[in-house]
Amino acid sequence: MNAALRRYTQTQTETASPERTMVLLFEAALRNIRLGAASLEAGMRGEAADRFGKAGEIVMGLHGALDHAQAPELCAQLAGLYVFVATRLVKAAASADLLAAREAERTLVPIVEAFQTAVAQQAAAR
Repeated sequence: MNAALRRYTQTQTETASPERTMVLLFEAALRNIRLGAASLEAGMRGEAADRFGKAGEIVMGLHGALDHAQAPELCAQLAGLYVFVATRLVKAAASADLLAAREAERTLVPIVEAFQTAVAQQAAAR
């Protein structure tokens, strides 16, 4: 990434609302899963493991940020999905298991899309 793009990305992240920050985290996790899968397909197992590790850290960070007092049922469902995704990422990294990586991706995509939509609607309503 060139220096100008890196500064732009850093500024965007630092000035984002909490809701937008969540979307950026989801997008980063998904991007790392996809890059990890592509690395596996290219035979770069170490790079894939690094990407899956980054994605897993983000997902577990999102898991830790769940506020069960606000929406207990939703949080319980999301917590289960986050644990599933993180578990599949560990398997993908440890065993170079492309199927596990794709399962993590397929599970995370609808969550990412839902958050993107909710934040966009919230921004439009302001």
